[in-house]
Amino acid sequence: MSTSEPLKASFRATLERLPSAQKSAKGAPAYSRFVNRRAGGYLAVAAYRLELTPNQITAVSGLFTFAGIALIALAEPTVLVGVLVCLALVVGYALDAADGQLARLRGGGSTAGEWLDHIVDSAKISSLHLAVLVCGYRFFGLPIGWLLVPIGFAIVAAVMFFAMILNEQLRRGLGVKRDTSAKPSTVRSLLVVPTDYGLLCLVFLLLGFHQVFAVVYGLLFVANLLFLAAALRKWFTDMAALDR
Repeated sequence: MSTSEPLKASFRATLERLPSAQKSAKGAPAYSRFVNRRAGGYLAVAAYRLELTPNQITAVSGLFTFAGIALIALAEPTVLVGVLVCLALVVGYALDAADGQLARLRGGGSTAGEWLDHIVDSAKISSLHLAVLVCGYRFFGLPIGWLLVPIGFAIVAAVMFFAMILNEQLRRGLGVKRDTSAKPSTVRSLLVVPTDYGLLCLVFLLLGFHQVFAVVYGLLFVANLLFLAAALRKWFTDMAALDR
């Protein structure tokens, strides 16, 4: 037996444990649910076999993500730069899905690890759109009013992320758990795909085509704004129900 065979067997055995390390996919949009979670799972298993820690994976995820964000702001948006940005963001997002799965494979996460993960996420969510603002101002040559789009997108993304975290923390503080027993809806996952961070990562493939990118990015902003408006109303009703 070659030395690689036990390693493969160990990898396969760890991979079989992965479903028990998954969070509920309820409410997750399509790319995050069907692509990113699976990619993150394979990375989590590889990291587990290499005896890496979740915080190390979070750090590597941040390196990829912020390298991509820096390229958006600093480099002239050519087709090649768009591909590099997309790859950096996609890998960073897959690693972001891996750290939590790795923590559960290792027996559970830590408060410090959860804090670090949320801090990195909050930084990337706002800085990504601010990088688009800088890029648009420097290179796109579009009417100055278009720059309101990444500003608005940064606000929408920050409010949405904070609201989801706050909802979870308020429920946790009251000892209320979300009902995750129902099977996740594929139709819903497809309907909310415009809000998927993974889809936003893929849109940067169009970065070298300035006007096309501006239009698609703008449409994503409108979709996210409409979703947030509807979601805030529902979430406020949910919080009011907790008071009762």
